[in-house]
Amino acid sequence: MVDLLVIGAGLTGLLAAVVAAREGMRTRLIATGLGSMLWSPGTIGVLGYLPQRYRDPVRSPWDALPKLLQTRPQHPYALVDPDILRDYLITFQELTAALGLIYSGEENWRNLLLPSALGAARPVFLAPEGQIDGRMDREEPYLIVGFEGLRDFYPTLIAENLRKLGLSARAVQLPIDLITTRRDFSTVQLAQALDATDLGPLIHALRRVSRSGERIGFPAILGLTRHVAILNELRQALDAPIFEIPTLPPSVPGMRLVRALRHYLERDLQVRIDLGLTVAHAQGEGRSVYEIASYASARPVRHRARRFLLATGGILGGGIHTGPEGGIEETIFRLPLAAIPAHRGRWFHRDFLSPDGQPISLAGVSVNQNFQPLDENGHVVYDNVWAAGNLLAFSDAIAERSREGIAIVTAFAAIARMKEA
Repeated sequence: MVDLLVIGAGLTGLLAAVVAAREGMRTRLIATGLGSMLWSPGTIGVLGYLPQRYRDPVRSPWDALPKLLQTRPQHPYALVDPDILRDYLITFQELTAALGLIYSGEENWRNLLLPSALGAARPVFLAPEGQIDGRMDREEPYLIVGFEGLRDFYPTLIAENLRKLGLSARAVQLPIDLITTRRDFSTVQLAQALDATDLGPLIHALRRVSRSGERIGFPAILGLTRHVAILNELRQALDAPIFEIPTLPPSVPGMRLVRALRHYLERDLQVRIDLGLTVAHAQGEGRSVYEIASYASARPVRHRARRFLLATGGILGGGIHTGPEGGIEETIFRLPLAAIPAHRGRWFHRDFLSPDGQPISLAGVSVNQNFQPLDENGHVVYDNVWAAGNLLAFSDAIAERSREGIAIVTAFAAIARMKEA
């Protein structure tokens, strides 16, 4: 039996496991899949848009936070003091730097604007080293580099949309043979190929098409394991700022972060991680859970712990299930859900891309100040179960661009409150 069983391998679960293990808890992590970071851009959003004003990017999350909490007083950020929230983000930066992944942002704690895969402005609070030189407040013109045959990355479209924003940008396409001889490939396979490829031919081709004073933007394929070395080699050889633009999933930048955290957990902190486990049911007595069981070929596998942290994400992460007949439930402990529109017909706007977000996105588990799930009457459901991340109710994290911020802050805070319990 372990001290803590973390359920979920997204950013929330990984960070919670790190913090718990560092605090001396015997920790284990189980999950069905690899978590949502594999389809995220690998950046950290704290608050990019305010409700009802999703067309206007937030410049300072700290200035906008009171407005957010006025509109959504039960938002997960309301559970953490703003100064402590900042401390948790700094701790995240220190952790990732120690793992070889530098995350940075504005010195005055404002959002950056980075180009999206379509060339739109994307508000980001912290960006990895490989994306930071793409920030839109720099003066250098953009050279957007694509590769023939690479699906879902269109440099001409990106450059055109950057120009519509008043920025200087142009695009080039290079032969894919500079990276691989394969004719069917993904961004992950290209990143792996660059890890093992002599960059000389690519550098030579870039020297022929680039101009002095330009910064060069690539699809996010600049290595998985040798990312920093590849960045440095390109920057030195071309004497130019080099940056990546996230592509459609799978996300190479997100994969780098997940791989680094998992490696740290398993190698340095001796935390066992088991993936591919789908939980069948939980067993408890009174207000205490003592085990959960996952499906297996012959009989359920039982996982016992003194404490459980639920970090399974919301509807997109699989932590909340909706049925064809209108039912909706939390999938592990069958916890009550809050902020569900009364009528199923009001779960969604008619416009799928509505700037107001989708009402059902606010649904999730309601927790107290200690991050313990509550029932409909505001009472703690289980004394030894905590919840964190985007499973929590009262935030539309995708529309707010707050997914990663909520994951980091609530993971750290839930473990801190757990220790005090």
